[in-house]
Amino acid sequence: MKKGTIKALLAGTLAVSLAGLVTGCSAVTGSKASDEITVVGKNFTEQDIMANLVGLMLEKNTDLKVKTKSYLGGTDVCFSAMKSGSADVYVEYTGTGLVNIMGEKVMSDSDAVYQKVKNEFPDKYKIEWLNPIGFNNTYAIAVTQETAKQYNLKTVSDLKAHQGEIVFGTEQEFLDRDDGLKGMKSTYGLNFKDVKAMDPGLKYQALTSGKVQAIDAFTTDGQLAKNNLVLLADDQHFFPPYYAAPIVRSEVLKQHPEVGDVLNKLAGKIDEKQMAELNAEVDIEKKKAGDVAEHWLEEQGLVKK
Repeated sequence: MKKGTIKALLAGTLAVSLAGLVTGCSAVTGSKASDEITVVGKNFTEQDIMANLVGLMLEKNTDLKVKTKSYLGGTDVCFSAMKSGSADVYVEYTGTGLVNIMGEKVMSDSDAVYQKVKNEFPDKYKIEWLNPIGFNNTYAIAVTQETAKQYNLKTVSDLKAHQGEIVFGTEQEFLDRDDGLKGMKSTYGLNFKDVKAMDPGLKYQALTSGKVQAIDAFTTDGQLAKNNLVLLADDQHFFPPYYAAPIVRSEVLKQHPEVGDVLNKLAGKIDEKQMAELNAEVDIEKKKAGDVAEHWLEEQGLVKK
């Protein structure tokens, strides 16, 4: 099947999905039953797991009717659905809330970022932040165990002593972002031997094959666990925090306070390593996100088998 055809099919599927979402559950227009909750997720693996996790928690621990719609779209699509009342809950990241949604400048203090979005979202958007789930899906610099040992690398600052020997592999987006390579090089005074922009799917292969010696990564990437990679400590605290937490429409939380009670049981339950392992189960072991989410919830005793 041609790539263009796939894109057309995906676009059509998304359009149908969005249309169904808007027409099928508009709490604003009153067409949605008050005991029905719509959980959505963005269009990548971690969000697929989170949408299923949140949906199952509500389905199995409340009397509410729950609809879960993974892969709805990017941040703009999911947040617009929340503002319109056609979605009720999804998992957002604090840095995304601050920078992408509120349009504020990058802040590095994780507690200050969380408090700012938590305090200002209700007035600005009629949306509430619940307690953080625990993991911080931010940028990081990854190297192989062999490279870390060869150059004695533990922190990003340690790269400076060997910068003339290191080729850095990066996604195009990281190359262009203020909170990406440009700002990182300025903060740490780095000037690598070379920088190679590449497709995300090729980045880890380039690293493990030795074509590059360091790459940008997300701290919850499933490939980190698979390849036993080392994340260098951000000792200058350059990368902004992106802690994950459920956000809920204020109207829904007022009508159904049990939603907050149930979802806050996820608080602090998943760290970066565990989230990377869950992502790997889907991306590498090819398990279904819903099965991974349900198994984890059962193991934690958060839902009954």
